[in-house]
Amino acid sequence: MRFLDKLGLNRKELRAWAMYDWANSAMVTTIVTAVFPIYFTKVAAANLAPAQATQRLADITTIGLGLIAVLSPILGTIADRAGVKKRMLAISLSIGVSAVALMFLIQRGDLLLASILFVVANIAVNASYVCYDSFLPHIARQDEMDRVSTAGYALGYVGGGLLLALNLAWIKMPHWFGLPSGPDLTPAQATLPTRLAFVSVAVWWLVFSIPLFRHVREPAPTGDGKVRVGAALRELGDTFRQLGKFPQALLMLIAFLIYNDGIGTIIRMATAYGSEIGIGDADLIAAIMITQFVGIPCAFLFGALAGKIGAKRAIFLGLVAYGIISVLGYRMQTARDFLILALLVGVVQGGTQALSRSLFASLIPKQRSAEFFGFFAVVEKFAGIFGPWIFARAIGATGSSRAAILAVVGFFIVGGFLLHFVKVEQGQAAARAAEAAEAA
Repeated sequence: MRFLDKLGLNRKELRAWAMYDWANSAMVTTIVTAVFPIYFTKVAAANLAPAQATQRLADITTIGLGLIAVLSPILGTIADRAGVKKRMLAISLSIGVSAVALMFLIQRGDLLLASILFVVANIAVNASYVCYDSFLPHIARQDEMDRVSTAGYALGYVGGGLLLALNLAWIKMPHWFGLPSGPDLTPAQATLPTRLAFVSVAVWWLVFSIPLFRHVREPAPTGDGKVRVGAALRELGDTFRQLGKFPQALLMLIAFLIYNDGIGTIIRMATAYGSEIGIGDADLIAAIMITQFVGIPCAFLFGALAGKIGAKRAIFLGLVAYGIISVLGYRMQTARDFLILALLVGVVQGGTQALSRSLFASLIPKQRSAEFFGFFAVVEKFAGIFGPWIFARAIGATGSSRAAILAVVGFFIVGGFLLHFVKVEQGQAAARAAEAAEAA
């Protein structure tokens, strides 16, 4: 139990909450990061030039994240006021699982179908994060948040990495699993292992989400318990004004908007960029595997580091590392270079994002967690919009992705500069005072 306490997983509801990271990370790893981008550019977009296929992937990523950025604060407000966090999570989960499972139908040249399903799956998984993240201040104490958040990311690395390893095995060695193999396959037979990987993600995401629904309790509604979209829209203005009462949380959001733009661009465009410059599929997926499994201990280490030096300083270290990664990415030439960069990303990725989530959670009153995490999701998604948009425009202007990779450094510099001015203790005191006033 002492070991679980150090990890931040010493209670059943904490473990159940963290298991959703295990569940959805398979979708993020296989669909968003590793397998689907390669399949999209080489199969679904086979009729386009490689740079055009990468640009199309960046554009549909922008569309999906743009839509969820608009929806997130509305969903967050409804979830808080009506007390339907788990119900809304179940709806977004069902839509996402269905979209990913239907990717099995994508064949060579099915660009429109692939684009629609990818957009829907992106919207669904990101909508689920609004409710999932908002549970954190309800299940974890103030002194537990950093460890619990990083534990969730670490379990996500394990879950996503294990399924990706299995997917990679049957994609590269289909005969081991009784799947079609050899030189004379039809297009449908040749793509079957990859399409089965998409189905496996849907099953994995669904099955490992069950513990959260069983063991995490629905927080009490802050409104009358009824779902009213019109009222939610009217209350968005009030939510933004309420967020303005917590200036440290608001400044943290702005800093996160900027530096997470760089992180999101690296996550979403890395394999497409590597494929464009000629790195083989096996090396690309192996690099993602390295990121996943290096990220497991490093996410826990970031949680422990935050306990010693504070979450803000630990995030700073991650941003410095990301700046170095961006410069090295611009100069990347070989598969070995890509594998080294994957190792560096694995060291800082989970910890930086997990501590950003827990730091923000500590700066807001828990009664409004879903509303404020709705805005957190907006910021996170807009961060995901700007980077791919810049990526797509840079490709259109230069015919290559290298200029966009180098431009990412600016996001880490500006975001880190703003983070420097966040007064954590002052913000946490204001949030706890608001909680006490609400309870009284």
